[in-house]
Amino acid sequence: QVQLVESGGGLVQAGGSLRLSCAASVPNCSRYAMAWFRQAPGKGGMFVARISWNGRPDLLNSLKGRFTMSRDNAKNTVYLQMNSLKPEDTAVYYCAVPGVPYSYEYTYWGQGTRVTVSS
Repeated sequence: QVQLVESGGGLVQAGGSLRLSCAASVPNCSRYAMAWFRQAPGKGGMFVARISWNGRPDLLNSLKGRFTMSRDNAKNTVYLQMNSLKPEDTAVYYCAVPGVPYSYEYTYWGQGTRVTVSS
């Protein structure tokens, strides 16, 4: 059974940085794209970033320049580096992975890690 475990969230002041991690129990993880989504208080979920099976990241345009996504296949882990954080980045961040390799249709989700940015 696939499990995704996020970590790295917390409380940070505006302008600060956090690095989120997502460890995936996916066999042959290097064949899978992975993604980050977030849900702000009182709002729906929103795509943040994804990284392809061959390591190419795509980020929401409005987050480019502040956020980066990377992966370490040896550790079955993806990362979301968040810099210059703003109060509007406050959200629960979720990691997701597809159910099949070489797909961008996300099937499995982590439990989320909360990020709170104070002004």
